[in-house]
Amino acid sequence: MDAIFDQIRALAKNADEATRKKLLDGLDDLSYSIESPNDSLNRIISSNSRLSVARIGVDLRLFNILAESPKALTVKELSQKTGAAPLLLSRILRYLASIGDVKEVDQDVFTANNITHVLAVEGFQAGVHHNFDTVGPALQALPDFLKETQYQDIVDPAHTPFQKAWDTKLPAFIWGRSRPDLFHYFNQYMTVQRQGMPTWLDFYPYQEKSRGLDPDRPFFVDVGGGLGHQGAALRSKLPELKNRIIVQDMASVIEHANKDLNVEFVEHDFWQPQPIKGAKIYYLRNVIHDYPEEKAILILKNILAASAPDSVILIDEMVVPNKGAHWQTTQTDFIMMTALASLERTQDQWYELTAKAGLKIQKMYTYTMSLQDNIIECVSA
Repeated sequence: MDAIFDQIRALAKNADEATRKKLLDGLDDLSYSIESPNDSLNRIISSNSRLSVARIGVDLRLFNILAESPKALTVKELSQKTGAAPLLLSRILRYLASIGDVKEVDQDVFTANNITHVLAVEGFQAGVHHNFDTVGPALQALPDFLKETQYQDIVDPAHTPFQKAWDTKLPAFIWGRSRPDLFHYFNQYMTVQRQGMPTWLDFYPYQEKSRGLDPDRPFFVDVGGGLGHQGAALRSKLPELKNRIIVQDMASVIEHANKDLNVEFVEHDFWQPQPIKGAKIYYLRNVIHDYPEEKAILILKNILAASAPDSVILIDEMVVPNKGAHWQTTQTDFIMMTALASLERTQDQWYELTAKAGLKIQKMYTYTMSLQDNIIECVSA
């Protein structure tokens, strides 16, 4: 048995992203196939507990303390560092060890493993907070909401399980502006969401687009670009480029951005006309999937109206396969539906949406195999 496990680890060590995901998914399928009924039920009902206790670990900084320690720590030592009662802390740590988030080396002695180090990263901790604090209540409200609406499609962003959960009439992103205590976790999480995976810069010919430009012409406008991590990554690839790389978002987002990223931050509401005219590239990452069709078309039309004849609009989104979609893709689709009355779109749906916005898809550049993240390159129709 150990020899089989060692062989799998060896395969994973040198695998590319697509092979590693295929290996993980194959192991999942194998695990499901040998489960007893009790195994299956416990796997299904455990998800709430896993996220809840991970949130407690983040709050106590357990993952940071273990990741930063050069040696294993006892419950007593961890109790002194966190202020948590020893008995309670031992129960938390036993659970975290049992699901692989930390490593138990002896009775009441724990150390960090690879997952501990992941959960010690600020952006990933923000992901735990965002999914537990903000998304979690909406998902809890989903079954009753669908029952009350007789299982009809969710199409109104002001009438979703999110409004039911948070007792608000506001769409989620507008509501988020009134809750900066929660919304900043979303923005932090977006900076690391695809960390360790291939990026669009590994596949899209941005170098070609940067050649021969008038130095006064804006090169790249990241619309709804959050804290600027995509613009900064592009600038690092083109350090000699003189043209502007611009990140646009609401003032409430930009005020938290690192202004030393060598990009230009501009306040902009993408429901309004695009103020940067004639840029070579307009880029939207995980923006369009936040909105139902009518709203998505408005965003794209505002950009199209500002573009030059040779501008391209890059939509960086998942393209859902018609068959065999990955669970991470379908999970994200459910979150879009639950909180925003939106969706992750199939290839056919992307062609239909862009055509309605007056655009033509030139090419799709797939850069992650499992999630089917794509750069959807569009030009004026």
